[in-house]
Amino acid sequence: MTDQTPMTVLDHLRELRSRIIRSVLAVAVGMMGLLAFYDPVKDFLTRPYVRLCASHSKFGCDGSLYSLGPLDGFSARLRISTYGGLVLALPVILWQIWRFVVPALEKREKRYAVPFIFSSIVLFAVGCSIAYWTLDKALEFLISWSGNDVTQAYQVTKYVSLVVLMMLAFGVGFLSPVLIVFLQLVGLVTPRTLTRQWRYAIMGIFVAAALITPSGDPFSLLALAIPLSVLYVLSVIIGWLLVRRRPAS
Repeated sequence: MTDQTPMTVLDHLRELRSRIIRSVLAVAVGMMGLLAFYDPVKDFLTRPYVRLCASHSKFGCDGSLYSLGPLDGFSARLRISTYGGLVLALPVILWQIWRFVVPALEKREKRYAVPFIFSSIVLFAVGCSIAYWTLDKALEFLISWSGNDVTQAYQVTKYVSLVVLMMLAFGVGFLSPVLIVFLQLVGLVTPRTLTRQWRYAIMGIFVAAALITPSGDPFSLLALAIPLSVLYVLSVIIGWLLVRRRPAS
């Protein structure tokens, strides 16, 4: 029980609006920063493709991206800035989500705010890094399915969308262990239930990885599903340790 006066529905809506506005402002600030550094970010995103073309002359590409319409360049810049703004604003967004949820939590659960946010940021960054690391293999797989004597000429907007969505899919997927630990702490699931259902959980992880991986190649699928399976086990163990240490009510 808390000493605060219970919030009405209107109070919750006002609080939600305030948190959303702050998150949107954080994304806007991140977007402006990415607009100022668009070229270095674009070069970073295209590096796997350039490296692949340089090492596989049979693919008939030189690492260049093409604009097929007057708005393609603007669209690519806007997409990179928007997605990048979301990534840069992630700490603020997670903090706003946590602050909105906090009133419904007990005192002992509120103290996990900083560890949860810190671990979420780290796991998201690791997921994005793994996605970037697998881009070479993913692109090689996709190009090989084009067949022989097919020249690769990628539209800048489509390439940017594929790469950024890959990184976001991996980043969001790597947040699942944080959610699993949180659900155990609030008592919605128990470590024993998660342990008994591990076979279904692993199968669900592989199915989800296949669905959320934009490229659809087996390398990216395995690079996402295998770490998530390991993280599932670790999240159950961490949840069990935290629940075990909780004093009996």
